[in-house]
Amino acid sequence: MAEFLLVHGSCHGAWCWRDVVPALEARGHTARTLTLPGHGDGRDPAGITLAETAEAVLAASTPDTIVLGHSWAGFPISAAAEAGPDRLRGLIYLCSYIPVSGLSLIGMRKAGPRQTLTGATAKNAAGTSYSFVAETAPELFYHDCPAETVEFALEHLCPQPIPPQDTPIRLGDRFEGVPKAYIRCTQDRVIPPEYQAQMAAQLPPQRVFEMQTSHSPFFADPEGLADLIGHIAKDF
Repeated sequence: MAEFLLVHGSCHGAWCWRDVVPALEARGHTARTLTLPGHGDGRDPAGITLAETAEAVLAASTPDTIVLGHSWAGFPISAAAEAGPDRLRGLIYLCSYIPVSGLSLIGMRKAGPRQTLTGATAKNAAGTSYSFVAETAPELFYHDCPAETVEFALEHLCPQPIPPQDTPIRLGDRFEGVPKAYIRCTQDRVIPPEYQAQMAAQLPPQRVFEMQTSHSPFFADPEGLADLIGHIAKDF
């Protein structure tokens, strides 16, 4: 059985894994979550750094841990792998960015084939964080999720610090040597599925998988997600 650390995406927190953790545990795995710095903890978003988010991942990891990152978490988990490749077992990108060294998340998003978030976010007065507009979030994130989970998620969404997403990442051989897998979500309305396929193409084909869900497979199909990541872990 495997040990997983589940890392959330923008404006989310550890709460988004509510249904996945028990599903993994029911299959005999160990699953932990964390909420990244600056996500709902009341801190000034101007002071949050990409390095700090990577440090949080490493602090919650062990050499036996498979770290799964959703969406923007592809950046902190990759930075963690570069900083401490011996402190984790491998990486799973869940409809996530696989960073390009020298680019920030914002840079990668702008380089995508479609700009899906136009008009969907609003910045704070200082320009240091953004939130998703409540009217747009259900159709962007949760269009195939049960109504109860949509309500739960909307109650928990928090502002997203901008500085760590506007920081170019530096990756090298340490990152490259860490085993990786990708789960592409074919109904994703946030990170275009074709962009996910482009990023995943750098991995061996046997480590690229698909789910027929939105950007939120943890709510749309938690049992299927638990099955899939358990299967992926066998190859790490």
